Amino acid sequence: MKLILAILLFIFNLALSAQSNPYTGDYTRSLSEEGKHIIEYKLTLNQDGTFLFHSYKKMQGGTPPEVNTYGKGKWSAKDNIITFSADKKEDFDEKNTLDFNQSTARFVTKNPRDKSDKVAKTKLQFLESGIFWMKRIDIFKI
Repeated sequence: MKLILAILLFIFNLALSAQSNPYTGDYTRSLSEEGKHIIEYKLTLNQDGTFLFHSYKKMQGGTPPEVNTYGKGKWSAKDNIITFSADKKEDFDEKNTLDFNQSTARFVTKNPRDKSDKVAKTKLQFLESGIFWMKRIDIFKI
């Protein structure tokens, strides 16, 4: 009897760990004015609790005309709030210069009880950030 109970508990735990995290995946946002300006954001939340961020800006008449900025670090979720953190020693280098410490975002998705035909894109809405241009930015899950 103990063996059967142990096997059932093992299978139950295995099934729970096999479920994917709803927050993980790629998020993107593109803002552009045809022929003039392009601003693109791409955020990847990995299953292991790490993230990668890339921002690309191409401004007509800008100096420099094209800018790529990167950031990386760790993320955690609690009650649909994603908290970002970056370790000064591990996550910053010549390429990764964006500081995501003090950044939080809300995970927004269509309520499962909403049975209407309304289409609601899954997104992250940044609430706070040490990066001034990230506040109130929505990036959508691909």
